[in-house]
Amino acid sequence: MKRLFPFIAIIITLGLFTSCGSNKELQERAPAQFGEVYYTQKSDGLSLTIPVNVIQDQRISLDAVYFKGMKSLLVQDEERKNLYVANFNTGSDDMVMSSDPMEEYGNKAPQKPEKSPVEVGDDEAILVFTQNNTTKYYKLKGIIEKE
Repeated sequence: MKRLFPFIAIIITLGLFTSCGSNKELQERAPAQFGEVYYTQKSDGLSLTIPVNVIQDQRISLDAVYFKGMKSLLVQDEERKNLYVANFNTGSDDMVMSSDPMEEYGNKAPQKPEKSPVEVGDDEAILVFTQNNTTKYYKLKGIIEKE
């Protein structure tokens, strides 16, 4: 019985460490105050727009987003500084297919799928942000499609 106790303690400790590492630091508190997050379909992909009402620019930087099985960098809009946009390339409907490679020159390759660190639904995305030099994740919910 005395030999069994250290073995069980080691198993429980290892279990705690592996379960803590699997959540990829998913944050409960939002890193900023967001407006209504939405996406629009384009001919060659989709665009996810994240309006930010309040953010502490000195401490937090919004880096990337996982959405619909893809990952894209977030870019701050130059005209409207409170808007962040991520563009996902799913391939164009009007791709040129030919036996001559020169005719296919203008085609853009679709973005490769990239698994999200946390499971998400169809109306959810994982926001990747940096706070105090630490990468963290936050789940955005209720994303709608706009025309």
